[in-house]
Amino acid sequence: MLFAAGGDIGGGKTHILSLAKELSKTNDLRLVCFRKGQMSDEGPGMGIDTVYIDHAKGFKAAITFAIAQYDEFRPQVIHCHGAKANALGILVKKCRKVPVMTTVHSDPKLDYMGSPLRKYTYGVINAWALRRMDYYVAVAWRMRELLIDRGFDPQSIFTVYNGLDFSDAPQQPKPFKGEDEPITVGIAARLNPVKDIPTLLKAFAIAYRQDPRLRLSIAGTGEEEAALKQMAAELGIDSVTTFEGWVSNMRRYFSGIDINVLSSVSETFPYSLLEGACEHCPAIASNVGGIPSLVIGGKTGLMFEPGDEQTFAAHILTLAKDRQLRRTLGEALFEKARSEFSLQRMKEDQEKIYRTLLRRHERKGTRRGAVLCGAYGKGNTGDEAILTAILASLRTVDEDMPFYVMSRDPKQTSKNHSVGSFYIFNMVKFVKALRRSRLFVSGGGTLIQDVTSSRSLYFYLMTLRIARLCGAKVIMYGCGMGPVEKPFNRRLAARVLSKNAHRITVRDSGSEQFLQEIGVSGPAVERAADPVVSLKPAGEDDVNRAFDEEGIPADVPMIGFCLRRWKTFTNTDAIVRAAEHAYRRWGLTPVFLAIEAPTDIEIGEAIGKQLSVPCYICRKKHSVSQIIGMISHMKLMVGMRLHSLIFAAAGGTPMVGISYDVKVSGFLHDCGAGTALQAESLQEEALIAAIDEQLQTGSPDRQIAYGILKELECKNVLAAKDLLEE
Repeated sequence: MLFAAGGDIGGGKTHILSLAKELSKTNDLRLVCFRKGQMSDEGPGMGIDTVYIDHAKGFKAAITFAIAQYDEFRPQVIHCHGAKANALGILVKKCRKVPVMTTVHSDPKLDYMGSPLRKYTYGVINAWALRRMDYYVAVAWRMRELLIDRGFDPQSIFTVYNGLDFSDAPQQPKPFKGEDEPITVGIAARLNPVKDIPTLLKAFAIAYRQDPRLRLSIAGTGEEEAALKQMAAELGIDSVTTFEGWVSNMRRYFSGIDINVLSSVSETFPYSLLEGACEHCPAIASNVGGIPSLVIGGKTGLMFEPGDEQTFAAHILTLAKDRQLRRTLGEALFEKARSEFSLQRMKEDQEKIYRTLLRRHERKGTRRGAVLCGAYGKGNTGDEAILTAILASLRTVDEDMPFYVMSRDPKQTSKNHSVGSFYIFNMVKFVKALRRSRLFVSGGGTLIQDVTSSRSLYFYLMTLRIARLCGAKVIMYGCGMGPVEKPFNRRLAARVLSKNAHRITVRDSGSEQFLQEIGVSGPAVERAADPVVSLKPAGEDDVNRAFDEEGIPADVPMIGFCLRRWKTFTNTDAIVRAAEHAYRRWGLTPVFLAIEAPTDIEIGEAIGKQLSVPCYICRKKHSVSQIIGMISHMKLMVGMRLHSLIFAAAGGTPMVGISYDVKVSGFLHDCGAGTALQAESLQEEALIAAIDEQLQTGSPDRQIAYGILKELECKNVLAAKDLLEE
């Protein structure tokens, strides 16, 4: 059952009616409108079971009507759209215990921008209702992040971009215009502060002074209409600006304009861009909300920052003067919109969410979550890769399993991984999460060691004990173990692991041997592999985008370096000479990657300054899959960071390891693909020889070794699955 205020117009009305029409083809659906308007009038004509109540009867009557509709129709889920619908949905939920969700079409704090009375009435009621929803649909990725920033549970937020029916869209591009014909810039938007029409008027005025062929068309109505007309007159563009008023046939409107623009300060994913794309209109839009998912600067359109009328004006002039660019961008936008933002895709995504919601609702109240502990939220790409891999594997066991991650940066962890998260040392939240979870996963990296400090060892051992006391199944998941040097620490580690861990999987043979040496007994111990082995590189477009952000041509032959500062690593001259050798002999440009920023960037910059050959320093933040993809483009990877070598294995890239720790040499030994040199005794001759050897012959068994690693990695998730099924 869809709840809608009923007074929706523009994109909101289009979204609700389009979704309802598609869903009703394969589902029993009723659309409930809480006022008579365009939506209640158009719904029946589209084959939608539509009911409404006259809003003049008041809120109490609307509550009675909503409950009566629920009792008659008996929906499995109520899906709300808009502030009034949200409030009524929550009241029905309290009376009838039905799961209720909402689609967040816009930033709730900006919905009543410029109207203080409505902001502190409807806005406050909507904020109350939103906090009580079971689930949320954000119509853009940025809206999802905004909700997480405001404290909403990321595991209850889904992202579904708006979709449009392209089945009857014209297949031919817009015809070219003559040199003397007018160029019409058009916008379809409500005339309110959020759409920031004043910036459009200023930008258009700047462009018009340089190209008098330009005309401006503004389709829409709103509270700012009179002020905008006056502003157009003051700017001297009233004679070439048409305020179209309310336009019902948007297809016809966009077929008559040449450039579609949007100047909003806040958006989710506006229908006006899709409607323009359907008519092959090139787009210029502000960089807000989900717009960049459709309008990619220079590829499918042009973008500017909100309020920047100078850049906006320059873009208008560029498209006005270049008809071939207008066609190129218009066609690229049309193809992207048709392939990725169709109505069918939106329907399928929404149905998948309904199925997920119903599965979760049936299991509500059962103990089935997992708490994950590791070195997460510290900005280390390797640790974040471990978390990504563990989550992906556990989701294959139970796709609806809720996760609670202990992190140094809970908000960022929630955004990046769509999980619940809390500060790693918040013991109250830790115990609370454990009491609703079946599994405690201590994994990723080398947690059981006292080289950095004994305190971290004690902390991680303590988490195992608390998890066991709270009744959770405890697994050490694909861990590195050791070294633990102090005798007391070795005895303590052996005792805690033996008494509290149900299963232990380790990522290398050295860790397995260490557990035997300290006398761990009781839990089953298996040699597996680092969880990151299971990750795959990003697609070609994503990888090329990462290279573009770093200013690196993707087709340049490269040798990668991923280094770290370490007390025994003193001979950086060996890196300099080896990088220069790789460039001069093999034609490979050195690229310095960072696993942990900013320290890895700093050492890359320091070595880069000493090079007499071209090089690139990667300084941007990239996803794990992008980094794996970037490394897979390289002819060779020289790495100190363990995960730079694991990423190389995942990407099928030959590697030379510089070992500062047993975990690095242990990985290279176990996978049998690559050369290991010791950091404390590194010499340029040996490093150059290792590079030459790998480039000349590579490792013929590399793919076989990687296949073995992937098979071993599967033991991690199988161990977790066994515990969950006990």
